[in-house]
Formats: sequence, structure tokens, C-alpha cells
Amino acid sequence: MRKEKVGLVALAIIVSTWCVSSSSSSSFRGDLSRGKAPLTFGSPASSLALNRVGSSVVFPLHGNVFPTGSYNTTVYVGQPPKPYFLDPDTGSDLTWLQCDAPCVRCTQTPHPLYRPNNDLVICRDPICASLHSGDYNCDNPEQCDYEVEYADGGSSLGVLVNDVFSFRSYGGGVLSPRVALGCGYDQIPGPSNPFLDGVLGLGKGKSSIVSQLSSQGLVPNVLGHCLSARGGGFLFFGNDLYDSSRIMWTPMSHDYSKHYSPGTAELLFAGKATGLKNLLLVIDSGSSYTYFSSQAYQALAFAVKKELSGKPFTEALDDPTLPLCWRGRKPFKNIRDVRKYFKPFALSFHSGGRTKKQFEVPPESYLIISSKGNVCMGVLNGTAAGLQNMNVIGDISMLDKMVIYDNEKQRMGWASKDCSRPPKSSATAF
Repeated sequence: MRKEKVGLVALAIIVSTWCVSSSSSSSFRGDLSRGKAPLTFGSPASSLALNRVGSSVVFPLHGNVFPTGSYNTTVYVGQPPKPYFLDPDTGSDLTWLQCDAPCVRCTQTPHPLYRPNNDLVICRDPICASLHSGDYNCDNPEQCDYEVEYADGGSSLGVLVNDVFSFRSYGGGVLSPRVALGCGYDQIPGPSNPFLDGVLGLGKGKSSIVSQLSSQGLVPNVLGHCLSARGGGFLFFGNDLYDSSRIMWTPMSHDYSKHYSPGTAELLFAGKATGLKNLLLVIDSGSSYTYFSSQAYQALAFAVKKELSGKPFTEALDDPTLPLCWRGRKPFKNIRDVRKYFKPFALSFHSGGRTKKQFEVPPESYLIISSKGNVCMGVLNGTAAGLQNMNVIGDISMLDKMVIYDNEKQRMGWASKDCSRPPKSSATAF
């Protein structure tokens, strides 16, 4: 998914977007606020490592919700392997790199453009078919063309190739599967233009990197992430990094079969009903912020403002960071300064039986402190951002939670966790 920060600098900058592609799989990616501050990367000897713990591959993450506005991880592609910084996105399927094919239009990248080999994916390959709708035309049977468009106006056009992805195994060996990826030779940047080499597609489709590794018997078709409130965190493929009995599980909804959705939910604030029900949810790591449909957004904003009534806050109308900000008697330094004045909200939904499950969002998972020292609400009006009635849970509301997408058992789960502590492993960087 791709959306930006509000502001648009107020509204074109923070929205998670539908990615409407010429393929059949529309996807989310990004946030309109992405790319507004310098990205943080790890050194080749640390954050670029891919570790395999049991049957799980672990990728360190770098970045934050604010002020960077995005996360990135490192993937090694080619022979010899070369590092690329990618945006991990559960809202889209296709992994693609900006590519020297040659490149018609490419944005600035942290590494030299990817140089493809001649191993093209043919037009009738099942992975190619998964990126197109119906009985698509093969103008050139020997290659698979793709075009992905994002709701913030960004896009990538290119051709699918096969190449080697290299992972360091827990036992010290190297996994080197051949995987299909996009060689993007024509990119149009959206308002948020993160300084990255491409996108790591983690969606449910056949072209997803996890689906491809699973089909080769390398890892189960399970992935998860743990985003630290301090910045960074980790991404993983496989099912060895958690105790399933301690995870709050719910079935994946089939209403939006191409996206990770726990179904419809009721919005609660401070443990009380707001009257808003049947909110269709999508969980998306490609969106920095959380987006509610207009009615739900207005209900949450009203509840927060009512809670702040009589407290030492005034609305900061001159702060363009996000649509709704407040200033105190003096500038705030961190969320701890304001946490006691705000209440949590939650999304409650049925999980196939009588029991209701809740996705709880404490104040530190929907607030940021702006550069002006004000506190701002990181839940935005998705309808105004072009998401219609979709409700998107973005990175900010998943901080310090392990969130798991189990495609094998068609379920999703989460549990609170200190995501600044990576899984223990004796593996080293590739």
C-alpha cells in the first residue's frame, strides 16, 4: 500500500493507498507521509543480515513512523549477491527493484540500479497470470510485463525476471532460491518518495516473496513483523518465533481476499462503544499511519477532543504535521509527557464464535510528537484520502506488537512484545 502524510502537505502526505494495478491484484502501499525525513539504514554487518532461526528467516528493520515515515529491510539479490534496501509491504504482492534495463525513469536510490540477467518470466507463467486479470493478452509470449499503480499517484512499470535471493541460514549455510521479481524500468514517484531501491511484496498472492519461498519448501507460508516504538524492529518468514498459544488469533476474512483483513469491527473508545460497527479492516505494513472511514474518524476525533476538554491543551491549527494536533503549556518532548491525558481505543470483532477479540491501541500507538513539540493524532480520515469506506491499520497502531499473517491456516494474530529485542540467533550477516 502506498500513502502519505497529511498535510499534502497535509492530506496528500499521509494516506495509505489502494494500489490499483493493471493486474488483477489491487494492493496497498505506503503512506503519504513516507519519505519526509532521512531514512535510517543499518551497516552491512548488522542490519543487512538475514538470519534463519529454525525454519524462520529473520530480517532486521530500520526506520520509524515519525519523523522518517517508513521502515526498510535489506535483501540480497543476484550473483554475486548485492544488497538492496526495500520497503516491506503486506499490502502488495510483487517485489520489485528499480532497474537498469536501461531505466527510462527512476528515482534516486541508495544503491546502484539493479542490473537484470536474461532469465525472463514468460507471459503464461502462473506468477505472471496472478498479476493480471482474466484472459490477458500476451503481446510478447517470452516475457511478462507488469504495471503497478498506487493511489498516491506513484507507479512502477517493468518486466518480471528470475534471480537468486540469498539468505544466511541458522546453521551457517546459505539459501539461494531463484525468485521472480519485477525489474522496474519506469517509475513515477508519488508525493511520498522514499529513498529506497524498491518494494518487498508480502501480500497473499502467488508473486509474493513468502508464497514463492513456501512453494519451494523453504519456509512455511507464514510471515510477521514486530515494529519497535523506539524505531527499527524485525520482519520474519516462518513459524518458529512465537508461542502460538500466546497469540490472539482470528480468521482471515474473505471479504477482501487479496488483502490481510480480520473482517469487520466495532470501534470502542476508553472501553465504551462509540456506536460505530461493521468497519471493514485491512492490516497493512505499507502504511505509516492508520486510516478510518470518515464516520469512524469523526467519532474518534470527537471522543479524543471530549476527553481533552478542561485539560491543558489547545488545538495547534498552525502545525501542518498532521490534521489534528494540540499544544501544551510548553513543548512536549515525548509521548510519556502526554500519555496520561489520552485514552486507548480498540477494534472489537467476532472471530468465528461467540467470543469477541480486540485489537487494542494505547495512546502511544496513535499519537506522535511533532517537531514543534505538539502532540498529533496519527489516525487520519481515509475517506478524504481516497480510501472510501476502507479502514486501514497502519504501522503506528502496530508498534510493539508482534503481528502474524498465517497463510497456511488462514488466520491472523497479534501479541504485545518489546520489538526492540530481536530474536536470538548465532547467525551473522551475509
